[in-house]
Amino acid sequence: MERIGSNRINELVSRAVSGDGNAFTALWDEYIASLRSLIKSWDKTLDDLYVDDICSRSFEKAFRQIGTYDPSKSQFFTWLRTIARNTAFDLLAGERRRRNLMVSMDEGGCESSPQVAETIPDGVESPLDSIIRSEDRVETEMYISRLSPLYRDIAGKRLIEGMPYKEIAEATGLELNTVRTRIRRAKAFIEAMRAEEED
Repeated sequence: MERIGSNRINELVSRAVSGDGNAFTALWDEYIASLRSLIKSWDKTLDDLYVDDICSRSFEKAFRQIGTYDPSKSQFFTWLRTIARNTAFDLLAGERRRRNLMVSMDEGGCESSPQVAETIPDGVESPLDSIIRSEDRVETEMYISRLSPLYRDIAGKRLIEGMPYKEIAEATGLELNTVRTRIRRAKAFIEAMRAEEED
């Protein structure tokens, strides 16, 4: 995509780095449709308002960080795509945490709580699950391999294979709530590993 008119893109980026807002607006016009399509491909259940929110925040971050962009390391859209992916993770993980706060969960070590089974639908893949599974499978597998054995197999079944909670419980012989809790904790560990590597 950037090979066509790459000189023009490089000029726009150079002007944006110098603080030219019009150049950055032109970059928005150039890439907004591609970015929307990319985000939609990560999770087709995301509504347009959510996609637009991710796009807006991503471009805002890109504008603030444009001075750190190095064209010798990646194309502009590749850089923007990484920002969008991280933004989507942050937004969706934040939403997941807010939802979890509304659900009565036992964080004291007990992995069986009736409230969890009643409030979290089984087999429904959240936007965060979908992005983790579809966006860079190799990277996700690498993070899963670093998990302790307690979480590794279950995380792979959910985040790589996309198995529903009930099927994982049947395959492993674990209680349904134990499966849910371990998957939730595995994702938290993966998010922490990602954040650590980005710092």
